[in-house]
Amino acid sequence: MQDAHPSRLKSTARNRGGHRDPRRPAPARPRQADRAYQEIKRRILDNEIPAGTQTLEQELAEMLGMSRTPVREAMIRLAEDGMVEVRPRHGMRVLPVSADDMREIYEILTALESIAAELVARRGLSKAEMARIEEAVADMEAALARDDRTAWATADERFHMLLVELSGNRRLSALVNTYYEQSHRARMITLWLRPVPTQSNIDHAGVVDAIRRQDAEAARQIHRQHRVRSGQLLVDILERYGLTQV
Repeated sequence: MQDAHPSRLKSTARNRGGHRDPRRPAPARPRQADRAYQEIKRRILDNEIPAGTQTLEQELAEMLGMSRTPVREAMIRLAEDGMVEVRPRHGMRVLPVSADDMREIYEILTALESIAAELVARRGLSKAEMARIEEAVADMEAALARDDRTAWATADERFHMLLVELSGNRRLSALVNTYYEQSHRARMITLWLRPVPTQSNIDHAGVVDAIRRQDAEAARQIHRQHRVRSGQLLVDILERYGLTQV
């Protein structure tokens, strides 16, 4: 039996190593899948792809200017987030959120964010961390002063995300982010239907003060009451205006 030619061995080793066999399709680059996920999610959250929309995989790929493989991976991730329903050969359907859904979501957010507020107050914040959360509250106040609800909503979201981030509990933060994103569309649709959110700013300032004093119980209670009020207000608006699904 003859030994394999050295060049053939070298070629085989090269294909088994860091170089791809040209006969096999290249796997989707993780960066492409991540970009597809982030972009599709942004369009859903901003209502560019409204609730109930049925979109084919190929249509999404053309929209994003990429191949279908990273788009398919992105759709699976969005389904895991509870934002879409993936249908074989039919692409995805953006799932609507009902008033009942929002009631459940806010019950979860109320419980988890109240724990986050308690954890933050118990451990205390550095000067730099305190400055970040105080800045979010200040930006909310400034936005209301000029009647800029969009800027207010952005600062409000930053406050809530900071609160869970500064708790130091990564699992809690991941859970809150998932449910917060599911509620985003309803919050933005009802932004101009709600009263001026002065009380919300007062609540946030109270939480910050409790954190500054490291009063964990006060931080938890103030934030819990805030979330209960906010959730009920949102559900009431959805029901009052007949927004059964958003």
